[in-house]
Amino acid sequence: MSASVLNIAVSVVAVGIAVMIITVSTVTGFKHGVYKKIIGFQAHISIKNRDINETYETLPISKKQPFYPGITKIKGINHIQIYATKPGIIKTKTEVQGIVLKGVGKDYNWNFLKENLVKGTLPDVSSEKKSKEILISQKTADLLNYNVGDKMDIYFIQNPPKARRFKICGIYKTGMTELDKMIAVCDIRQIQKINNWTPDQISGFEVFIDDYVNPEKMTEKVQDEVASIISKDGSMLQVSNYMRDNTFIVQWLKLSDTNVAVILTLMIIVSVLSMIAAILTIILERTTMIGILKALGANNSKIISIFLYNGAFLILKGLVIGNILGISLLAVQKYFKLIPLNPDLYYVDSVPVDINLFNFLLLDIGTLLISVFVLIIPAFLVAKIHPAKTINFK
Repeated sequence: MSASVLNIAVSVVAVGIAVMIITVSTVTGFKHGVYKKIIGFQAHISIKNRDINETYETLPISKKQPFYPGITKIKGINHIQIYATKPGIIKTKTEVQGIVLKGVGKDYNWNFLKENLVKGTLPDVSSEKKSKEILISQKTADLLNYNVGDKMDIYFIQNPPKARRFKICGIYKTGMTELDKMIAVCDIRQIQKINNWTPDQISGFEVFIDDYVNPEKMTEKVQDEVASIISKDGSMLQVSNYMRDNTFIVQWLKLSDTNVAVILTLMIIVSVLSMIAAILTIILERTTMIGILKALGANNSKIISIFLYNGAFLILKGLVIGNILGISLLAVQKYFKLIPLNPDLYYVDSVPVDINLFNFLLLDIGTLLISVFVLIIPAFLVAKIHPAKTINFK
């Protein structure tokens, strides 16, 4: 009987740790995946005019700032780039669609869009002449029936109204449907021309940092660099980060942390209860043996340590099996993407995983310590066993 109980207990621990590993990995992977896509559109930290409103029609600031590009010398900051935005309307023979042009310069980091490019090429913004190339999303291309090489007319509502014709050089798809449908990328000099800005006027700067998961510390450092800067027209600069600018998505993702805590707690409770049942079964079946050991002079602490060692061994066995099971399933999902998701709802096209061995090690250690600590309770039943009552003389 005890063998069956022990096998069940080990199996419960194995399944429990596997579920915990998968839960932590998928939630962490999901959060990082969404954060990286948000960052791909707007960087970790942004610097812009303090008097800016909540629309994409921006007030210009000067590109000539004391922190540009030298701010990258600060530890933790790895890149800074300029940008400009301009809202417009795409008009075809049958459709009208709003769009936000994001103008970029030679210093733009194309890694994100390069990874998500599905057709064509990226705009060439490094030549001496203003480029008329534009990068649009797959969503926009599908809505308006555009393809690479087509001409696109964009109209800008201002006084006087203006229009520009661009050539579609490439199409991207990130899975962030609302942003995909809205953002197109072009040469920053086109935005400057439309707005009648000088070559030194831009919408702002985008700053990339090493620790994007916790941007507040670096945001404060950037704020210290720009706080005292006042432009000739009296305007000042403001600093923000992607978490402050996307509070709804950030709060939504933080809800997943609560789910993880609940799942981890439940799995640990189930694992601990199964091990307590196993230890109690062993104690009950070994009552006679305990009585003999006591009669031979063994004290309670030594006998208790025997059961705790056995319990710890069973837990370790379950942890090893659970780690192998959990990591194997994660690896299969990571490389073969067997479980798809609707990107319109979840922003990613498959269940993302983050295989972080350090996190798994912390889970293992925490589970082991909690389980062994709780196992002390049933093990103390050994102290109540009396040799005279348990040894059968024949």
